[in-house]
Amino acid sequence: MDDRTLNDLLRRFGLSDKEIDTYLSLLAHGEAKASTIADAAGVSKRYVYSVSESLAERGFVEVNDHVVPTTIRANPPDEVINRLRADVDAIRPALEERFSRVERQTEQFEVIKSRVTVTKRIRSLLADAVDEVTLSITAGHLPEIRDSLVEAVDRGVLVLLIVSDAGTAEDIEGELDGVASVVRTWSEAMPTLLTVDAAAGVVVPPELLRRSNTDRQAIHFSQEQLAPVIAGSFLGNYWPAASEVATADPAPIPAEYGNFRQTVLQATLRLRAGETPHVTVGGRWTDDDEPVEVSGRVVESKQGMVEPTTNEFPVENSLVVETDEGETVTVGGQGAFVEDVEADLVRIEADESGPDETDAGNVAGDE
Repeated sequence: MDDRTLNDLLRRFGLSDKEIDTYLSLLAHGEAKASTIADAAGVSKRYVYSVSESLAERGFVEVNDHVVPTTIRANPPDEVINRLRADVDAIRPALEERFSRVERQTEQFEVIKSRVTVTKRIRSLLADAVDEVTLSITAGHLPEIRDSLVEAVDRGVLVLLIVSDAGTAEDIEGELDGVASVVRTWSEAMPTLLTVDAAAGVVVPPELLRRSNTDRQAIHFSQEQLAPVIAGSFLGNYWPAASEVATADPAPIPAEYGNFRQTVLQATLRLRAGETPHVTVGGRWTDDDEPVEVSGRVVESKQGMVEPTTNEFPVENSLVVETDEGETVTVGGQGAFVEDVEADLVRIEADESGPDETDAGNVAGDE
């Protein structure tokens, strides 16, 4: 190995050019006084002392300052190499852990060519759902993910489901128990669209699920900027065209929700059951961004999740609250600007003037 290659390799271990010159001089002498090394390396004696301390900390040399004059001894190359190898092995787990974490974050898109893999991805995403799922799936493939949907609903996840390529409601009636908060059907074949917690999802062309020899491909995405767009398309374009066939009963109260669509659905179901739910809303005023807590009775909801719909535009979800002070305040979810308040967390409970229901089920059934 020539000197240039050796110098390049030593630089990779963090040695400067003068540190390399000093170290190579020490190797040539084995052990020597600082003045001897300074002359050989072309540096000052003071610099040799400073560099030697740095090299000693990294295991390259040993400083014998218990003798006069002080001498500096180069450690055997095998010892140096073994120490460097031990240091590399020590940092390997931490580097691999960080690399894996970054790798997962940057894998925002995955192309899927197999129907089996699509089903696995859908099941996996449903298993991870915490707040909300929007999903369109063909009637023929609903049984393959039915258990995952039921488990999500049982965890309190809002599930809005379109069963496409469906015949009559009676044809799939046995598959609908407990699978979603609201189920709609559509006779036409549509893409399989899945979003989970406004962060990830799957887009699958109908041909991939219908035929095994198609060249069409699905996309699995993990991108917070894209998921709301897919969910908005689902709710704005496909949901209104489908027919409602099943709706869950209101969930037990009291309950707290960070997902505002779930809040609006639960309040709407109770309003339509003749109840007047009471809410406590934590959030901010949309006009000045100041924090606020609003408490009062829900007197109206604007939504397009269940019939009859009352929203003025496809993704509108809001509540009209008559506060305990007698004022009327409109409440919206994340990003609200039309409403008075943007909600972060909402607690729903029974109105003090009415009976408190705590045993309502949440199993989907025919409306």
